[in-house]
Amino acid sequence: MRTFILTLCVTAALPALAQAACFVEYKAKQDSPLRLHYGILQIDGACPGGGQTRAITADRLQRGGWTLLNIVGRSETVPEDNKKANAGAYYLRY
Repeated sequence: MRTFILTLCVTAALPALAQAACFVEYKAKQDSPLRLHYGILQIDGACPGGGQTRAITADRLQRGGWTLLNIVGRSETVPEDNKKANAGAYYLRY
């Protein structure tokens, strides 16, 4: 009986563990000289609303000297390898 209850608890917790992060794809720039980059950052927990996602992303980028241009997308699944490759050094940097 204990094994059954333990299995039931673990099975019920799995969906919550799968949604432990939000991945945000964005484009950013720096001026003088103009530099652009595409990146992906991670926010803990479920993806927040659009305005909050934008504010969190802009704040993190600003601390690194970048200005957010736009949010390309957001997802609660780990990005595919091609997206990671496109982000390069800016994958999970901020």
